[in-house]
Amino acid sequence: MLSMTLALALMQTPASGLTLPQAERFAELTLACVHTEYPNKVAHTMASDADARPPRHLTPIFFGCFDWHSSVHGHWLLARVARLYPDTPIAARATTALARSFTAERVAGELAYLAAPQRQEFERPYGLAWLLQLTTELREWDSPDARTWLTRLAPLEAEAVRRLSDWLPKLTRPIRTGEHSQSAFAFGLALDWARAARHTRFEDLLVERSRTYYEADRACPMAYEPSGQDFVSPCLAEADLMRRVLDRPTFARWLDTFMPDIPRARRDAAWLEPGVVLDPSDGKLAHLDGLNLSRAWMLEGILSALPPADPRRPALDAAAARHREAGLAAVTGEHYAGGHWLGTFAMYLASGRGLR
Repeated sequence: MLSMTLALALMQTPASGLTLPQAERFAELTLACVHTEYPNKVAHTMASDADARPPRHLTPIFFGCFDWHSSVHGHWLLARVARLYPDTPIAARATTALARSFTAERVAGELAYLAAPQRQEFERPYGLAWLLQLTTELREWDSPDARTWLTRLAPLEAEAVRRLSDWLPKLTRPIRTGEHSQSAFAFGLALDWARAARHTRFEDLLVERSRTYYEADRACPMAYEPSGQDFVSPCLAEADLMRRVLDRPTFARWLDTFMPDIPRARRDAAWLEPGVVLDPSDGKLAHLDGLNLSRAWMLEGILSALPPADPRRPALDAAAARHREAGLAAVTGEHYAGGHWLGTFAMYLASGRGLR
């Protein structure tokens, strides 16, 4: 019976090529840390001595996997694995872990943490965008458990939307870093949520802000990428966002001026070199392994929006394949610096989450 179940799961492999053994490997990394409190890096604003509390008391759902945002996208990974491979042992373990986290009491604790004074900037925009990606997964998962958890998380989901909606009209310039504060990557996750949730007002705001910030951009300086601790590409994340915002013909023309140096009519991967990590035990340096994974899915996202005959496709595809190979090879779990989060980036890439 078990072998039949596993065979069925393998037949359910997503079009992107994710296999059950891959999904199990990525999920094991998250299961090892999602309820492991230490080591922990807390981005925590304190108002008094009373705020000096352990992570599990501060944020009672998202206290594992080293930091809040990694815990959030770790929970997303478990939901995605359970959704894509139901009735498998790894799905059962993932579901058990999610049930342990998503209690009404723990949600109330997370809300209380956010409501405290001077925390309006907490995890904005990266962690909040991943929270929306988590509830997107639950929303699209046809499961009684998922519906229960989505209902419980609804106040947190609404708070994330409220905070981003309040912030965006005040943000006078985009944030073009290669780390957590980058605006383009977070906008892409948030826009996917808005469309899945049919929240047209938030969708309209994100589209308007994206066009205002990015539509007039020209000649993104790819030669300056990456910085030494990037995990998302400023240029590619912007293009991956704008393919969600613009119609296909407009996006293809926009890309002509935004990234004019993409090779044409040849399968050339040398135009975009993968990041190289010399010390994977260093958390900041290990970011470049994540950059390779996110570059791969962003390149695939750009490809998904271009016409079949577009002359840039061979070079984009070659670069995506090269970064995919380098990125997935680094997801070993040998060092906690990468093991606590790289599996989620690998899952996003390998399962084609951003391709709709």
